[in-house]
Amino acid sequence: MTGVRTTGRTILLVAHTGRPAALRVASIVVARLATAGITVRVLEPEAAELGFDSSAAVPVSDAAAEGAEVVLVVGGDGTLLRAAELARPAGVPLLGVNLGHVGFLAEAEPEDLPAAVDSVVARKYEVEERMTIDVTARLDGETLALTWALNEATVEKTARERMLDLVTEVDGRPLSRWGCDGVVFATPTGSTAYAFSAGGPVVWPEVEALLLVPISAHALFARPMVVSPRSVLAAEVIGTVGGQSETAGAVLWCDGRRKVDLPPGSRIEIQRGVSPVLLARLPVRTGREVRIGAPFTDRLVEKFGLPVAGWRGQGGYDRAEHEMPFHGRGQVQAGDGQSSGGQEGGHA
Repeated sequence: MTGVRTTGRTILLVAHTGRPAALRVASIVVARLATAGITVRVLEPEAAELGFDSSAAVPVSDAAAEGAEVVLVVGGDGTLLRAAELARPAGVPLLGVNLGHVGFLAEAEPEDLPAAVDSVVARKYEVEERMTIDVTARLDGETLALTWALNEATVEKTARERMLDLVTEVDGRPLSRWGCDGVVFATPTGSTAYAFSAGGPVVWPEVEALLLVPISAHALFARPMVVSPRSVLAAEVIGTVGGQSETAGAVLWCDGRRKVDLPPGSRIEIQRGVSPVLLARLPVRTGREVRIGAPFTDRLVEKFGLPVAGWRGQGGYDRAEHEMPFHGRGQVQAGDGQSSGGQEGGHA
């Protein structure tokens, strides 16, 4: 945009370009950022649809977000998970504008967009860390894959007509053998994603833990488990007995994006990730209080439409104000700069 002095600040924009709504929202974002003198870069495969020329585009690589202040994501949590692959190696926070269904990972809804962008321009946000998991797959001592996940790593059956035969392990000790459809290894962020759909517990942001959730297991003991973040979890795909295969192969999915085929005899190990994913949190009004980031309880109520009619709460409670917890972002002064802390649940 001519006549606007640049500030030297850069934001990487990642969008779900297959959605017309995402293209409209992205154009609004670009215009507001350009007016503020902030440079916007985009990914090469998305540049044409977003109306950018090649000079503002970068390849899809670990270096895509280097030097950016924020990775701004327009789409659902699937798009945000894709953007996390770019933001994590650069140590850059993600800020999502939700155009999906539940959208736990996103920080803003489309109606919040102007205030959300203004908060970014004014640096009225904080940065929090989200725990990840590092995932190793091996076969006969050879490494098949080294990967990671923000939400979860799942081991799933490949043959619809057959159950998957697994032995699970915690801290080097066998836990149980299951005939099942699979198993989910999740972070607190992923507790409201696939693990939630499989019957796992919702884990609050302040709890650092790893989750192990069986999928449709036929066993006497097949309960979801929450273990220490220092634990090492594992699953072994039962191989052969007496020279005959007892099971078909399996497949490992990380965040529903990275796939590894697992032949019988494969072993998958899960432990806390070395590198977290960073998320930007925006100012929000809850009742009479102004804070950075909505309380996790309010997010559960909002995202799942939970019934709370009849709750009176503590003295001085203002129902009219409390019932609008996600509106008015950026209309308050919540302090400058960035800080780290906490985690919060996400949904894929």
